[in-house]
Amino acid sequence: MENRIGAVIILVTDEVDIRRINSIISEHSELILGRQGIPLRSRSINVISLVLEGDTDHIGSLTGKLGRIPGVKVKSVLAG
Repeated sequence: MENRIGAVIILVTDEVDIRRINSIISEHSELILGRQGIPLRSRSINVISLVLEGDTDHIGSLTGKLGRIPGVKVKSVLAG
């Protein structure tokens, strides 16, 4: 499969164990070109943005695992 460039936005509520999210992200570290985390304390939300390069199966594995965690919302976009 051909590698694609993409971005993932992860919205995390305060009730979620961030260590679980970090563990999943670390399992897919070979995909990650860049990562940024922004705590929005006034809204009790954390935003994590990832820039990725990989095939759709591996990117889908990452986003699928994250999206199954209660209190986590994931959106992704992929380019050619």
